[in-house]
Amino acid sequence: MLCYLTAQITFDVITIGPSIPIEITLKVLQGLPPALLDMSWRSTLLGLCLVWYLARHHHPVYLVDFVTFEPPESWQLTHDQLMTCMQRQRCFTEESIMFLKRILDKSGTGQRTAWPPGITQCLRDESKIADQSVEAARKESETVICNVVHNCLKRTGILAPEVDILIINCSLFSPTPSLCAMVMNRFNMRGNVMAYNISGMGCSASLVGIELAQNILRSHPSKVALVVSTENLTQNLYHGNDRSMLLQNTLFRCGGAAIMLSNKWRDGQRAKFKLLRVVRTQGTGDEAYAAVYECQDANGEHGVRLDRNIVNIAGHTMEKNFTVLGPYVLPLSEQIRVAYSLAKKKICKYLWKLLNNRNQTATSRLQKLLSNWVPVKIPTYVPDFKRGIDYWCIHAGGRAVVDGVAKNLKLLPEHAEPSKYALFNYGNTSSSSIWYEMEYVRKFQKPKKGHRVLQVAFGSGFKCNSAVWLCLQE
Repeated sequence: MLCYLTAQITFDVITIGPSIPIEITLKVLQGLPPALLDMSWRSTLLGLCLVWYLARHHHPVYLVDFVTFEPPESWQLTHDQLMTCMQRQRCFTEESIMFLKRILDKSGTGQRTAWPPGITQCLRDESKIADQSVEAARKESETVICNVVHNCLKRTGILAPEVDILIINCSLFSPTPSLCAMVMNRFNMRGNVMAYNISGMGCSASLVGIELAQNILRSHPSKVALVVSTENLTQNLYHGNDRSMLLQNTLFRCGGAAIMLSNKWRDGQRAKFKLLRVVRTQGTGDEAYAAVYECQDANGEHGVRLDRNIVNIAGHTMEKNFTVLGPYVLPLSEQIRVAYSLAKKKICKYLWKLLNNRNQTATSRLQKLLSNWVPVKIPTYVPDFKRGIDYWCIHAGGRAVVDGVAKNLKLLPEHAEPSKYALFNYGNTSSSSIWYEMEYVRKFQKPKKGHRVLQVAFGSGFKCNSAVWLCLQE
């Protein structure tokens, strides 16, 4: 294609330009194929360009709208009520109760976060402990999921039978029939809906569902996808005294979100955002695999164990994710600085290796001269992602996670506001937390058309997933 284009442009310049000698013009024209002089090559070139464009073109995926679950007042607890609930379980030692209280005070959560009725029934009746039956867990999921699905359909004006793709992610509760079957039954959806039930993917599962919806929408034009993200706490209250597993009792809260995606052109005219990129990264080492691990303690109590080094593990995984994401969002100047830093480090490693293989006396002199160029002393350049991203939604996994990410990326206080707001008002709602943050960005930070919003979520495995959205409407 480039050869054809170059030949056509050269031909036009030669035939039009008066300053070129006639002899040169004739020689060039004689060397060109006769067919190239035919004007039909212009249409051929145009056809080739169209084929190339259509082969690479994907249907854009629009975020029509989304809603988050607002828990009823009867579900909301203060810190004191939560600790009372823990004490009435009659399974925790005094040391564990004190540990839970310390962690709760430092968690960054507020006084109105939500727990399901199955666990909090002990507050109404001291003789009862938590109801962790399948029916109680199913009731929690039905309340959250049906609420957000109903409100999402109402807000977008899309009828339930018009939904073509249904994706629900809930890591710790996967009943039979599935949660997708429950929604299809409750809202009388079509029987040929493409339904996917995702479990075991941790707090980053929402972006797994978004990527799955994106891939399906790209290969199926004129479709609508509904993605629901939630978590179930009823069956996952830990009743032991292992401190690495007690953390889940103080961090996680009830929450959910429903997201309506579409690749229809008319939906793009009213959509709030457009999906630009989803990047998924997962560690495969033993440390990453065991960072968030569902298991039983020494006494057989079921729970989720969190590694005390989880913040560092999350940092390493996020670094890999942002390495892939960088070229898609960073300006060219930042990319050049990153490339220069990496090249400098590799060259220094190579030179240092050569020096160590030479004569010891000569090596020591050169090493003194190049003491500041030791590979270990050369810092890796951390690009300024603030130049490519306008608003940040960092998974509200805890105060340490939010502060750690903000510090590593050198974010300003306003960039961490959505995460701290979600953590304070709703707690760690697992996969749906990034949507509470997105709601804050939309309501209070008010992104303008053309601004980009980044969602970053961490999950078991250990995973770091990110998504970039382009604002279409103010």
